Amino acid sequence: GLCCPGRDPACLSTGRRPDGAHGPCYCDQACARTLDCCHDYAEACPVIPCLVSQWSVWSGCAEPCKTTYRVRRRHVIQEPRNGGEACPPLEERAGCVEYWTRQGTECKQSLIPALITTGGFGKARKKRAAADVSERAGYCVEFQLVAVTPGCLQSHHSYTHWMQYLREGHTVCVECQHPALDSRSQHCYGDGSGSNKNQLLHWQAVGNPQCKGTWKRIRQLDTCSCPSVHNFLFI
Repeated sequence: GLCCPGRDPACLSTGRRPDGAHGPCYCDQACARTLDCCHDYAEACPVIPCLVSQWSVWSGCAEPCKTTYRVRRRHVIQEPRNGGEACPPLEERAGCVEYWTRQGTECKQSLIPALITTGGFGKARKKRAAADVSERAGYCVEFQLVAVTPGCLQSHHSYTHWMQYLREGHTVCVECQHPALDSRSQHCYGDGSGSNKNQLLHWQAVGNPQCKGTWKRIRQLDTCSCPSVHNFLFI
């Protein structure tokens, strides 16, 4: 009737040991390493790993109108016993942005960070969209970068090299193309439309959470002619 966790010298019984001798034997988890278990330890104290449920569905964003997170959870069905494998994490979080309030109204543009990536990704997107003439043509917005976090220069992954062109004081050109172009509002979220002149707006680079900053909207260009270097894309 003994099954003790960890190392417990008091978890002592008398019976036949694995070597065939009769005498003191132990029923704690450590006996498997010290080789002084009672002969029926494996049957009487089987290893039972942790058992968890399937993940729940993802929740909504924690807060609307800002970059935040969503959550999914699972629960423990069977606690581990007798040295069984410990339980895995019971909660996961993922980045999340919702552009509509709980009441169904559109978020104020100044509250929404623009999610951007390199303009190079837009070339393939234009080719795919070329056949569908019903889609509204995109547009571009020029911004002046006001603040850039050091994280934009600290990442050395090949897919983050484009972030080196995000420098304070530079003017950048950001394209709004389908499918980032929202069908209801007819603009890309975070493009600063409706913001006051010289209002500081927030942006965030996709692929590196440590790369973000602020900029000021200069003007909208209905015909895009962005330079190849300082050319970015709304997500």
